[in-house]
Amino acid sequence: MSPNGKASPLVYKVNGTARHYHLEEHPIASNPYHNPKDVVEASVCHVKDLENGQMREVDLGCGKALLIKEAGEFYAMGHKCPHYGAPLVKGVLSKGRVRCPWHGACFNIGTGDIEDFPGLDSLPRFQVKIEKEKVYIRASKQALQTQRRTKMMAKCISLSNYNLSSTNVLIIGAGAAGLVCAETLRQEGFSDRIVMCTMDRHLPYDRPKLSKSMDSHPEQIALRPKEFFRTYDIEVLTEMQAAAVDIKNKTAVFKDGFKMEYNKLLIATGNTPKALSCKGKEVENVFNIRTPEDANRVVKLATSKNVVIVGASFLGMEVAAYLTERAHSVSVVELEEVPFKKFFGERVGRAVMKMFESHRVKFYMQTEVSELREQEGKLKEVVLKSGKVLRADVCVVGIGAVPATGFLKQSGINIDSKGFIVVNKMMQTNIPGVFAAGDAVTFPLALRNNKKVNVPHWQMAHMHGRIAALNMLAHGTEISTVPYLWTAMFGKSIRYAGHGEGFDDVVIQGDLDELKFVAFYTKRGPRRWLWCGRTAPCAESWRSDEVVAVASMNYDPIVSKVAEVLAAGRAIRKRDVETGDMSWLTGKGS
Repeated sequence: MSPNGKASPLVYKVNGTARHYHLEEHPIASNPYHNPKDVVEASVCHVKDLENGQMREVDLGCGKALLIKEAGEFYAMGHKCPHYGAPLVKGVLSKGRVRCPWHGACFNIGTGDIEDFPGLDSLPRFQVKIEKEKVYIRASKQALQTQRRTKMMAKCISLSNYNLSSTNVLIIGAGAAGLVCAETLRQEGFSDRIVMCTMDRHLPYDRPKLSKSMDSHPEQIALRPKEFFRTYDIEVLTEMQAAAVDIKNKTAVFKDGFKMEYNKLLIATGNTPKALSCKGKEVENVFNIRTPEDANRVVKLATSKNVVIVGASFLGMEVAAYLTERAHSVSVVELEEVPFKKFFGERVGRAVMKMFESHRVKFYMQTEVSELREQEGKLKEVVLKSGKVLRADVCVVGIGAVPATGFLKQSGINIDSKGFIVVNKMMQTNIPGVFAAGDAVTFPLALRNNKKVNVPHWQMAHMHGRIAALNMLAHGTEISTVPYLWTAMFGKSIRYAGHGEGFDDVVIQGDLDELKFVAFYTKRGPRRWLWCGRTAPCAESWRSDEVVAVASMNYDPIVSKVAEVLAAGRAIRKRDVETGDMSWLTGKGS
């Protein structure tokens, strides 16, 4: 990328780290609407039409806005979530922010800034004025149409000043964590060199769509266009596989022998799909869905053919759902007795399984693949350990993944027994200046009393990247977000918030058969003693069962409401949800 030619930056240091700024990069906006013809102003309601804590979608003639009243003040901003376009009026308003009802992204009502993820853009904020007890909104027509706003970012001072083999910030991995890290650095005014390296052939893309929208082309699911990376001087080196990291010399070594020195390093390499280890595993038309090309190829080969999915994982089940209307037959092979048993519990798993069976998906449970048979080098049959032989033209493997951290084994960076990079609440590793984020890390989760966990969710990877970037700039910011995920199958979504690993019980409200339900996952808390005096506890003790996660289908926005309760640090007791009384959502419960 060519340098932008800027010179004479302002430079100051934060904890010894040089930071460069240009005055023009942070202009003082006296009037946010530069073109009067682009402005619309309209009366949208009476001041008494909204109570505190209420939201309303209002029409300004050339577009809609979200009007909010909180603590006696009115606010207006974009009405659609920039992620996938969810109507925010159906979301959750809490303590100065709105949470998306679909996927949990959060936006500050005063600024429109995105505060929790997924998604990259913020919302446009509109001017509100009160005249004669009427509420007026003044807005840019363009902002009403786009419903999104990219935060102001710095640019690199002059790339011509740098050696090609050295950078201030090196990011290994170009998924959500890597991209958000780079963007956050620029948003915070960082104007030194940033280089991202990825094994992929493509610029960062929306990876969850590989199994949810399998015929999407790379440019359709790109998170940012090429012009974005040029504009903000974020260099992306594609088809670059890291081979080693030399922490002593602050150098990353790549498989082709190329070396790059760094000042700060983010490792966000994600994971590697597990492959089958059975006889015949090398035959053609057996896929791990890792790239857009993999997904596109599977769709093409599966049309009017027999498909076998190995593993009732999120990826496996989403692929099965997507291919049902295209393939002649779809079969799922799984070791557990029901899909998602460890994640959603047996009852929810059976309800999901029943939904799939109603769409002609055949399940072969509590078994695994013993052999893949071929004809002229291509897959013909899948043989199960139960003895069953399945006709198969295409096989998709979704049996889990392992962290892509093998290249770090001799680096001195702390890796746990499962291969995950161990980081603290600021996404720092044990090595100064080295950070890690995304699916390849374990980190202290505030929601679970700072237990070290691995949370391989798209939303969490975004937040990891942001926290890492802020702490590269010595902000001292700790992660405290509530995990949030979703899966989509047959036009229906299951939303999930929290961290239910090791749950003891599931409390279900609603109707599983009608696929309209909410499931609360509870876990027995630590033993607590009743104190009788100042020096010793009584013999009596108790344990409180608390909600650690929630899942729902056709029950919006309950998951986003629970996420807000958990984010506020409030405990939800099992007995609160067993009664069906929802007063605890507003803090009025026991």
